[in-house]
Amino acid sequence: MKILERISRFVGNTFAFWVLLVSILAFSYPAWFVGLGPYVAPLLGIVMFGMGLTLSTAEFQEVLRRPKEVLLGVLAQFVIMPLLGYGLAAGLRLTPEVAVGVILVGSCPGGTASNVMTYLARGDVALSVAITSVTTLLAPIVTPSLVLLFASQWVPVDPLSMFWSIVEVVIIPIALGLIVKTLFKRQAEASVKALPLVSVAAIVLIVAGVVAASKTSIASSGLLIFAVVILHNLLGLLLGFFAAKLFKFNLSKQKTLSIEVGMQNSGLGAAIAMAHFSPLAAVPSALFSVWHNISGSLVATLFARMQEKPAQQIAGQ
Repeated sequence: MKILERISRFVGNTFAFWVLLVSILAFSYPAWFVGLGPYVAPLLGIVMFGMGLTLSTAEFQEVLRRPKEVLLGVLAQFVIMPLLGYGLAAGLRLTPEVAVGVILVGSCPGGTASNVMTYLARGDVALSVAITSVTTLLAPIVTPSLVLLFASQWVPVDPLSMFWSIVEVVIIPIALGLIVKTLFKRQAEASVKALPLVSVAAIVLIVAGVVAASKTSIASSGLLIFAVVILHNLLGLLLGFFAAKLFKFNLSKQKTLSIEVGMQNSGLGAAIAMAHFSPLAAVPSALFSVWHNISGSLVATLFARMQEKPAQQIAGQ
């Protein structure tokens, strides 16, 4: 079990490398991976089931203990990134499929990788986990509503159908994870050590399926989409940081909000795009999955070197 735990930790720490490697392979040899398309939603369900195994009452106690901070994080997540997505889609005159893909990934809840990056950045991990948990649970209602609001000028949007899709691939697997954890606590706690390996494998396969199905589109417009994804992510990181600064959060919480806003559940974006729009609409989510793990690691390293000033530390307590 210790060997499996070490492998799992190693794979989790090198997540960006594996996603990038498999993306290159899927682009070069699409026939190997194109059959993964129908399994994108079940693979995301596996990731969400794992999230359910790790959730505890502590996250929800954190919401009650610090409601204003969690609320600001949730609002920042669901305001900054969708608006940025819409602004980039309209300002750069993206094609309808790419536009909805950019808006969709911006409308998704925070990704679980943000919790790891917050830890590496010496941020407020408890706050990060609470924000991720709340945005994830709100996703069935908020994400379809945001996509309807911002993307319906490009493509028809069925928010009710999207609602049920998110319930199926997010809420039900999380609920099952919580039930399993409650009924088989000891076994669940032991299995959590292997979760990074399982989650990375699932996300890597999702990205591979999307890239393989969209090779032609990526070849013709991949550089533009990647540039938009990078800009979307970097602006989200920056605006999340300054939103926390505006509300006089201490440095630890500024780091946390920056990472929470900038890192999305791109697996959910890919699954919804494949189910309701097209493989091309899933490409921004797939590329986001590659990029935000690279940028998140770099930002976490930078943040870890930033020290709290004594006056800030006292004010933020």
